[in-house]
Amino acid sequence: MPTVKISTRFSVAIHILSMLSIKKDTIYTSEMVASSVNTNPVVIRRVTGMLKKAGLVDVNLGYGGSYLLKPSEEITLLDVYRAVDVVNEGQLFQIHENTSLSCIVGANIQDVLRIILKKVEISMEDVLASFTIKDVVDGILKRA
Repeated sequence: MPTVKISTRFSVAIHILSMLSIKKDTIYTSEMVASSVNTNPVVIRRVTGMLKKAGLVDVNLGYGGSYLLKPSEEITLLDVYRAVDVVNEGQLFQIHENTSLSCIVGANIQDVLRIILKKVEISMEDVLASFTIKDVVDGILKRA
């Protein structure tokens, strides 16, 4: 069964913010974060740039390293989700097009699904808004 896939930028962004939150006094370069994420530093720089544009982090020029601009308890997962452009607004679910208008299902399914799936998207965003980077960090530290 096919699943909805959200870009890994979302989890990578949460990873970055969690690292910055756990050791606030450590200057993490993109290479250091990339080692933890197990990806290329270019990916980290790209995602960090998105987080910076959203006002969640800033970057030290010259010697590098990023830091949080807000306390971790004020950064919701919805903030992160929106910062990294996981999907365009209202585009989480794609609905097949060009259905047969001569069929009762084909003529009506798109409108019905749009209503239902919009509610699903709103519910998901409500859940993301209820969790913060601090919640993620607390979960990490409990497991460490």
